[in-house]
Amino acid sequence: MEIVHVAAECYPVAKAGGLGDVVGALPKYQAELGHVAKVVMPMYRTKFLYTNEWELVHEGGQQMGSHFFHYSVIKEKTNKLGFDLYLVDINGLLDREKIYGYDDDTERFMAFQIAVCDWISKWTHQPDVIHCHDHHTGFIPFMVKYCFAFSKLAGIPTVFTIHNAQYQGWISWDKYYYLPAYDSYKWGLLDWNNMINPLASAVKCAWKVTTVSNSYLEEMRYAANGLENLFEYERGKSLGILNGIDTQVWNPETDNMIVKNYDKELVEKGKMRNKKELAGQFGLDPDKPLITFIGRLVGEKAADLLPEAISQSIYQHHGHANFLILGSGDPELEDRLDQMKHQFKGYYNSYIGYNEQLSHLMYAGSDFLLMPSRVEPCGLNQMYALRYGTIPMVRTVGGLKDTITDFGDWQGFGIRFNEASVWDITYSVGRAIDLYNNKPDLYSWMRSHMMTIDHSWDGAAQQYINLYQSLK
Repeated sequence: MEIVHVAAECYPVAKAGGLGDVVGALPKYQAELGHVAKVVMPMYRTKFLYTNEWELVHEGGQQMGSHFFHYSVIKEKTNKLGFDLYLVDINGLLDREKIYGYDDDTERFMAFQIAVCDWISKWTHQPDVIHCHDHHTGFIPFMVKYCFAFSKLAGIPTVFTIHNAQYQGWISWDKYYYLPAYDSYKWGLLDWNNMINPLASAVKCAWKVTTVSNSYLEEMRYAANGLENLFEYERGKSLGILNGIDTQVWNPETDNMIVKNYDKELVEKGKMRNKKELAGQFGLDPDKPLITFIGRLVGEKAADLLPEAISQSIYQHHGHANFLILGSGDPELEDRLDQMKHQFKGYYNSYIGYNEQLSHLMYAGSDFLLMPSRVEPCGLNQMYALRYGTIPMVRTVGGLKDTITDFGDWQGFGIRFNEASVWDITYSVGRAIDLYNNKPDLYSWMRSHMMTIDHSWDGAAQQYINLYQSLK
């Protein structure tokens, strides 16, 4: 099959979160299964662009409202990522360093989607499926069905994957003219609650809708930022496929971003060597359990609870654990977490920002990874933690619920709690300290066992192929 993935992110080209990891891995595994997988994304001005070789494959132009824009499509020459990578450039819109966060993001991603549809409509053949990811590509299922300019594409199956339903890309109806001319009787397919909603439109128009875990699919029927009724209505064409992780990138035996490689037999020595490196860098005690948080400092991840939860844990548990945070997000929260370094010197530290190499070292050197998320559609961090023998401490929600079993249950290998609250986090820290200090045999078994759990993309990639084939 020929599969075209359209997305705003793809690791290592440009990544802001889990979406980038998924789009960077799933096509590679589909290609390894013998299919032609392509990724199409905007041409941001990132390091990857300037350090690789490209060829121009198409130039074109289209209207966005009254504005005519030129676009070009370039292809990475060497198949470096294991699949065909195409970047779409539109001067003045996509030629930016950052992925998101601009005042004209609506116009940027609308023009990108129009350009993608225009380019594919010029192909001499048709792909077997167009697979769109999140709201930045949510208009494509509507455009290929109902926009006159792209009528040639109407018979191509579209699949839409929701990585996070909290972000929907709302647009007021006064910008309806941005869309290419379409059958006006179909305006309701764009609308939700008197706004143009690309995520809702994709759910209505795509042939199939997937999300990234079964539990999240269920949760969206009662917690989807206003789209609950839509997910209830469309449940017949929706399914959950749990994300995998790229086990070639995330492999403690070969990872060149950590100081000591190890496998499940050498997990104790390997992790201690990496832990000592971390402790040395951040002024922590390698003999105490190290609890880390890696991720965006936003409410969705319950990061706002971290300052009080860490403070309470240090006081209540008499400093018997160390804490380390890597992340960025809310500026006020960044400042609070930064200031705590002086108050809890020797017990806590943080790195505010994004650092891929440090994240690998933290997975390898930590004893526990804290994920108190309010919303977690799938979660990849807990799977990385398992791979590196780091025990996940997770809230029972979304993909965390589907992948982590509490050590109090039979053959459990993680720590789970029910509420995103300071009390639940503090209590779980106590359980972690007790496990680390007083249950060495269980702790050792858990670390070795979790490293054998297979969360590779192999199974998930085949599930997507089966889904595509069901649409033929």
